[in-house]
Amino acid sequence: MLKRSNLLLCVAVMLLAHRSAFAVFTAARELLDKPADWYHSTEAATIASNILSFQSPLGGFPKNIDTTGETYGGDPAQIHPTFDNSATTDELRYLARIYIATKDPHYQDAFIKGLDYVLKAQYANGGWPQSYPPGHSNYDQYITFNDNSMYRLMLFVKEIATDNEHYGFVDADHRKACQAAWDRGIDCILKCQIKADGKLTAWCAQHDEEDFSPRPARAFEPVSISGCESAGIVRLLMKVEHPSPEIVNAVDSAVAWLEAVKIQGIKIDDRPQEGTPHGFERFVVEDASAPPLWARFYEIGTNRPIFEDRDSVIKYKLSEIGIERRTGYQWLKNWPQNLLEKDYPKWKAKLAKNAATQPSH
Repeated sequence: MLKRSNLLLCVAVMLLAHRSAFAVFTAARELLDKPADWYHSTEAATIASNILSFQSPLGGFPKNIDTTGETYGGDPAQIHPTFDNSATTDELRYLARIYIATKDPHYQDAFIKGLDYVLKAQYANGGWPQSYPPGHSNYDQYITFNDNSMYRLMLFVKEIATDNEHYGFVDADHRKACQAAWDRGIDCILKCQIKADGKLTAWCAQHDEEDFSPRPARAFEPVSISGCESAGIVRLLMKVEHPSPEIVNAVDSAVAWLEAVKIQGIKIDDRPQEGTPHGFERFVVEDASAPPLWARFYEIGTNRPIFEDRDSVIKYKLSEIGIERRTGYQWLKNWPQNLLEKDYPKWKAKLAKNAATQPSH
């Protein structure tokens, strides 16, 4: 019989299989903004104990389970650590917060162990696989932007390198390693940017770990340009404090591509329907007043939105794939909208202001 903690892991995985993209457990994340005094509480210590029980011998944490809720009673060697679905980084952030409050060396040791896991997982070329060590399939080894996996890791190492309030306790060597990891990650992102018809576009959800070419993932996730993950990647590039001309060109090119492929005049209409795999049917309907949408996947070269079922056959209409995948995945959404309407214009204005204040030669 499965122990209760092992059973909870299994149930969580089954539940998450039916959730949409980016639907993740956020219990640890929701605790990160607690006031400093709270981390001295018995409740905070209990949560920390629960989190530590889920730390694998390698240093990472599993996905799709609330690691704050109760103690894991199984064999730690059976925990599969990963970076998918926000796993590992939020647990480590919590351990950093409670160490600052309590100065308990157990929390510091666990944090450094997890940080070493993150740093060790990065490829020499700057990319990260979805989990470490990667599995034996090609997908497991690809550089993974999918579900913002690498995006979260990049933000994490950048925080440690620059945030003295929350990571001042981290030794100088580790902080330097985090800055170097960030720099390598930015270089990797630039090398992964897809060029079509001689023009830079954006990124696939995963790229080859050796030659940086776009790669497929699961059966319904084709080689493509992503209207989803590309938004997060652009935001990372805009966080570089003194962007090189290459970085500015990469951002400008990706934004121009995202503007060019936005889909107007339609909206998604999910209607309850009994007897369907997820309890509803999904329709794409015309609506001239609807805000723009972007496809999760665009065909490289044509920029046509593409959709795949579990048979990996490309279709050009969402209605042409089966209801299980049609309703069990986020195919069309507004992922880059705030980037294009707010963040990018502010970034360009900041660049212009900085350029105006530079002394002329």
